Amino acid sequence: MVELASSLKDPADFNSPDDPDSDDVPMGDGFPSDNIPIFSTSDDVDESRLEAQEVGSYLLAKSFFDCREYDRCAAVFLPSNPTPLVLSSPSPEPENQTPTKRAKGKSKVVAQSPEVKQTPRSIALPRLSQKSLFLALYAKYMAGEKRKDEDSEMIMGPMDTGATINKELVEIARRLDDWFRERAVQGKEARNQGWLEYLYGVVLAKSNSIENAKEYLIKSVHRNPFIWCAWLELRDLLSNVEALRTITPKLPHHLFAILFNLDANQCLYQTSPDTRSSIDELLKAFPTSHYLQTQRALLFYHVKDYEESESVFSSLIQSDPHRLDSLDHYSNVLYVMSNRPKLAFLAQLATATDKFRPETCCIVGNYYSLKSEHEKAVMYFRRALTLDRQFLSAWTLMGHEYVEMKNTHAAIESYRRAVDINRKDYRAWYGLGQTYEVLEMHHYALFYFQRAAALRPYDKQMWQALGACYDKIDRPIQAIKAYKRALVANLAYIEPSSSFGSTGTSGDYINVFLDPELLYPIALLHERLQEFEEAASFMELVVAQEEGPGVHPDEMALQEDEEGGQGTGVTTTTSKARMWLARWAFQRGDEKRAMELANELCEDGFEVEEAKALVRDLRARMEARDGR
Repeated sequence: MVELASSLKDPADFNSPDDPDSDDVPMGDGFPSDNIPIFSTSDDVDESRLEAQEVGSYLLAKSFFDCREYDRCAAVFLPSNPTPLVLSSPSPEPENQTPTKRAKGKSKVVAQSPEVKQTPRSIALPRLSQKSLFLALYAKYMAGEKRKDEDSEMIMGPMDTGATINKELVEIARRLDDWFRERAVQGKEARNQGWLEYLYGVVLAKSNSIENAKEYLIKSVHRNPFIWCAWLELRDLLSNVEALRTITPKLPHHLFAILFNLDANQCLYQTSPDTRSSIDELLKAFPTSHYLQTQRALLFYHVKDYEESESVFSSLIQSDPHRLDSLDHYSNVLYVMSNRPKLAFLAQLATATDKFRPETCCIVGNYYSLKSEHEKAVMYFRRALTLDRQFLSAWTLMGHEYVEMKNTHAAIESYRRAVDINRKDYRAWYGLGQTYEVLEMHHYALFYFQRAAALRPYDKQMWQALGACYDKIDRPIQAIKAYKRALVANLAYIEPSSSFGSTGTSGDYINVFLDPELLYPIALLHERLQEFEEAASFMELVVAQEEGPGVHPDEMALQEDEEGGQGTGVTTTTSKARMWLARWAFQRGDEKRAMELANELCEDGFEVEEAKALVRDLRARMEARDGR
């Protein structure tokens, strides 16, 4: 039926003098302007007239687009040119054969090669409305993306290099460049609707012309702030928080600008109080918004508050069980929490809703990974990438699985592909660092851990890995600095003048919980640097964490019968620290302190045999002294 509508006579021809019924159809100059807005979304009269004339063709092209017949859609408005080179027929007459002289020997008659006529640089565009031109060019873009996927090899196959490109980009860029140049000459730039600016921004971004792409995307959101896809493309071009701050003043004052700022901060893993307050303020205006609830859940996920994140995601599923957006992140939360029953339920729910969504495949892959069936997990992650090669989570998660399977080469390739898609994904950088660490290539690992720490400066795991890497390449001073950054990232408030347990502040115990797994390697590094007083101070801090923050080791005995609070209790690390302190006291001649620490280890420590040996040495020394 749409094809019949597009086969109607052109409205401009209704006023033709050759048409006997032209008086009954008032078109052309007599076309009433009140009828134009029926087909138009523009206030521009010329644009509205074009849209009215193209309504049949537009409906036909849109039907082809909805059926994913992108080439047919583009051909409705743009002439197709299947042969880029036109070969002129060579003349059979002998006059066109010219002798070619050679340095030696007889001259040889060589036929001239046929003349090659290149396609002109500028391709004349038919006079179309912006709506129809956008649909045609976007269909060409989608046709190129479709052919790119078809030409790509099997995921992680021997020929899968990820270098396949969209061959339509050059032609689309050329047409759009000519169109914008023509609009500028005619002085009609102010009448642009924003859609073509968005498409040009996408094409420029694919061509790695990032700054020009940003410029056109900003123009797009100024022309039409409701083009959310333009906001998302602009977000993906931001490399860091500084880039976001730079473009924020250039954006229009609009609700979508606020949402864009929120979404960009989430993608840059910014978990500041401002981000949380922004979500809370928006939720007051849109209390039932699933998008905002999802952003809230992702914020808790990024700060590793998995309980809160799981609670928000669970309420989202209850209110809209068929919504699959961002549920792959929910499966990550359940995986970290080792909540296998809920993850199994989520996998069943997602499969029943749509088994051919990348999110569904990632959820099922996480379920099999939690069951330690890593081969099946990889199969589902590859299936997700077959559906969408740009699905970031699948590349990263597949890299994790290959690490578990000890396939370091495949893991590195997976992480590299994730980084190629999104260079802001700290998980891929961290995964690369871990993989190279397994291969004992610590200098390579150091580079990737530095990138991960730069993206997540408030994540102690990044700095802890960086400190361990510095330690392995024998750079103790940098290792100490990295471990101290991990302590700060672990929400420990340290005064700027403090040196984390130096002798000048040995009596002032920090009233926050400090991770013993970070304090202990710092102490060992100070010991390696022959800074024994600093090492002893850090060992005291390690032992102090058994009873919680703000407790001096001499006061621990007074709180043994009281309810502990936030302390770690006796662990292997705190026992090692206590043993180190006992030996340190023994070397300094503080036999009372050494005996006290050794007896504590004998009662509930993990270094019992060494503690008993130290007690025997202490008793022998005391007996020898008393005998004199």
